[in-house]
Amino acid sequence: MSKITRRSFFQKAGAVTASGITSPGLASTSLKAETTPSWITMPDWLDLTKEPALEPELPIIDPHHHLWDRSQLADRYMLEELIKDTQEHNIRQTVFVECSAMYRADGPEELKVVGETEFVQGVAAKSASGGYGEIRVATGIVGSANLRLGDRVAAVLEAQIAASPQRFRGIRHRAAWGDSTYLRSLGGWPSKPADAPRRILMDPEFRKGYAHLRTYGLTFEGWVFHTHIKDLTNLAKTFPDTTIIFNHLGGPIGVESYAGRRKEVFAAWKLAVAELAKCPNVVAKLGGLQMIVNGYNWHKRDRPPTSDQLLETNRDWYNYAIDQFSPERCMFESNFPVDKLSCSYTVLWNQFKKLTKDFSKGEREAMFHDTAMRVYRLPRV
Repeated sequence: MSKITRRSFFQKAGAVTASGITSPGLASTSLKAETTPSWITMPDWLDLTKEPALEPELPIIDPHHHLWDRSQLADRYMLEELIKDTQEHNIRQTVFVECSAMYRADGPEELKVVGETEFVQGVAAKSASGGYGEIRVATGIVGSANLRLGDRVAAVLEAQIAASPQRFRGIRHRAAWGDSTYLRSLGGWPSKPADAPRRILMDPEFRKGYAHLRTYGLTFEGWVFHTHIKDLTNLAKTFPDTTIIFNHLGGPIGVESYAGRRKEVFAAWKLAVAELAKCPNVVAKLGGLQMIVNGYNWHKRDRPPTSDQLLETNRDWYNYAIDQFSPERCMFESNFPVDKLSCSYTVLWNQFKKLTKDFSKGEREAMFHDTAMRVYRLPRV
């Protein structure tokens, strides 16, 4: 077997691990078992940059992470891996966000997504036993449903809630569309353009399904690239009674035709974010800027970044979002293990702590803990 380097892995892995999330329909991709993600095969790379956790007592809710066990790809990120990553910071609770994990193999097609919630409910029960420490994993669960089912999606939403009545909080239907197969893969879309409509948030059938979220008191995770933030704004204005969580700051694209255009992208992104922030039913997740789509290529460097290097790169994005939304409508997120392609969990959260060192105690409590607790209706632990 030939040695797998970080560079050769990303050249070979292509669409599947570009976003870290395998889309329905991508399961048949020809990724070999030995080309495993870097957090599995090369933990030594992350160890090249080590920092002690700053303010290790600060209570944190991580409102965005994934769990999966893809044995055919030797790709695992389960409770044990998450516990190991989070141990240096005071992570009190977490929110799981859908990633096409553990769908049912049998039954009606539209209900197969419920298998993911059943799977995470079991992981959450393990964590709630106290046998894995004080952290409580997946006290909130965000699952999937095909909102393009229109009115028929009601049965799916009811099944999702029934699978985890104490934890199920919302739906993510990915809308991060790009004009190439590669960009669509970075957004977690299937490889066929026909399966990834360009402006799905404007689709009438999608909106018919979306209207049911309010009925069940569910939130919506808005995962779009910066080129479609305006569609999310339109959705928020059309359905003012449904809370939208703006994922990964709208995925500013920094690859393919957007490579080398950072200032132009930032200017366009600011205009779109300013309009979105005017919608009081939208809150923002601050994070997810270490993905491949953002174009910083941390994963290709000899050493992973320090928290100072991350902050220097990301500060303007975070500060602008906080200025527009206010701390009371912002929450920091890890987006692990996807962002683990670029940095360690400890370094990532050190960056957030350094960013907010001059903020008030109440503002910091909101962004690190309280906004997530309120939006996802989490228990106090």
